[in-house]
Amino acid sequence: MSAREDILGRIERIVPTRAAAEVAASYAAIDRDYLRRHHADGVLDLFAERVADYRATVLRVPSADLPEAVAERLAARPGVHGIPSGLPAGWTALAGASVVRDPAVADLDGLAGAVTGCAAAIAETGTIVLDHGPGQGPRALSLVPDHHLIVVLADQVAADVPEALERLDPLRPLTFVSGPSATSDIELTRVEGVHGPRTLDVLIAE
Repeated sequence: MSAREDILGRIERIVPTRAAAEVAASYAAIDRDYLRRHHADGVLDLFAERVADYRATVLRVPSADLPEAVAERLAARPGVHGIPSGLPAGWTALAGASVVRDPAVADLDGLAGAVTGCAAAIAETGTIVLDHGPGQGPRALSLVPDHHLIVVLADQVAADVPEALERLDPLRPLTFVSGPSATSDIELTRVEGVHGPRTLDVLIAE
């Protein structure tokens, strides 16, 4: 018997593995009789306000003006931005040579930023959720470049956390974005851009 098998055997004797059906039944029995949304009206207004509180730049634009808005935000940060293959082509139609589709991982550090969509957004917390599906690309694309431009469609904004979680696949790799990356040291000195993009732009397409 290997050391690994010995350790796992001890764990099994202490906490026996439960059958999948038993686990599913226990999960289904959890009481979820709680308020699912705290806001019925003004959800987009609240989302824009909360995102801005995190020091992100938030712009609300008509869907028809989205290509122009994307081009303007990219022009404000000269350089090449990476975009995932599934990003709607129309969103960057006016960006010209300032975008490159599906950049290699080795090239991410040299990019000026990245442009992605999202899977959902939460008004109550000002959080944007990426599940790295079509239009969002691999996690590295949204974490390595210094600038991240996220397009949020109006119907992707949920009022509160429970409502948003119902729209997400828990088996997907979820990334929760609440403003630019930031941390504080023991003296509470705020440092941005340590664990992800230093600058976050959010375009809400209505």
